[in-house]
Amino acid sequence: MTADLSCRESLLCRAQVRCSTTHPVEALREDLGDRPLSLLALFVTPQISFDAVVQEAERLYPDTDVVACTTAGEIGQDGYDEGLIVAVGFPQSDFASTSLAIRDLDQFQAAFEMDRIAQERVALLERSADMEAGFAFLMIDGLSLREDTVTASISPALRDMPLFGASAGDGAAFQNTLVALNGQILTNGAVLNMIRSRHRTEVFSLNHLIPTETQMVVTDADPERRIVKSINAEPAAREYARIVGKDPDQLDRFTFASHPVVVRIGGDHHVRAIQQVNEAGELVFFSAIDEGMVLTVAEPQNMAAHLRAKMAMLSEKTMFTDIIGCDCILRRIEAEQTQMTRELSQVLSEYNVTGFSTYGEQIGPLHVNQTMTGVAFYRKDAAN
Repeated sequence: MTADLSCRESLLCRAQVRCSTTHPVEALREDLGDRPLSLLALFVTPQISFDAVVQEAERLYPDTDVVACTTAGEIGQDGYDEGLIVAVGFPQSDFASTSLAIRDLDQFQAAFEMDRIAQERVALLERSADMEAGFAFLMIDGLSLREDTVTASISPALRDMPLFGASAGDGAAFQNTLVALNGQILTNGAVLNMIRSRHRTEVFSLNHLIPTETQMVVTDADPERRIVKSINAEPAAREYARIVGKDPDQLDRFTFASHPVVVRIGGDHHVRAIQQVNEAGELVFFSAIDEGMVLTVAEPQNMAAHLRAKMAMLSEKTMFTDIIGCDCILRRIEAEQTQMTRELSQVLSEYNVTGFSTYGEQIGPLHVNQTMTGVAFYRKDAAN
């Protein structure tokens, strides 16, 4: 079917302001309206004081759970943008939620956190028995190096509540990534939001990459720091450059975005994105890496065409009203490199995608890269 985009009425409350706005959360609140909210999520540009935004939100929304994170760019009403504070509100009339702070990720206690999540999930189900749909949304410190462990640990405790999420960003600086819950800023922490809805929801993940026949093997690595020291028993950066046909002295984020590598997990391929080359000529990755891992070079499809096709698939039977999207910074970098930013922004805007660019994404038990993860919302009384 052809999606009718013109007659949608959002289930979510959405607003955005420039970081130069005086009292930005007051401006957001005026645009969001007076509907009581179960949860308010703020995606905050690193161009403004995160603490100031979080404290202003706590003052203005004392009876609402407010979660926030820093971004590597925002997705607003016009698609890709920078310098915004983007707000997404979940009205109490249609949503129930509970939010948990997970602190000190370097001392993460899986059994304790799984038990706490299971208890809170059951309590949420009991008080929202009339709500049939649900999902979990994770915000996590994008420099913690703990996303893989945390996601794999907490996903089983969520049972049938599908998980997606994002690693907080810091523009392109990679220095200070933050999350917050109800006025408390967490460094090396995460916030897990469990959400129930009267309306249908669908969690999804997409990437526009096709595996090739070209492979390489990690032969020496430091998994704790996500560093690959050698590939095919050769210095990692030089061997990667040779395989993709690039000058080893000219490797940068544009190279990594346009020549990604993937690993096969189950029946699917997932990106293991490269962040940078360190001074020792080693490759630093955005997600888990280990010796013996087989990396496959992937080729990108047209990103805008692929995104539009995925949006069409999500709306094939029923048109969704909104999407919250967590989009990897490497997709934004590739869009800039291929001069596709405007076209991608048009698709994002046309399909009511709201969100931000990330340092990594989560889907189910996996931490991934160079993808968009998210959730689509479908009005309950819409035709199926």
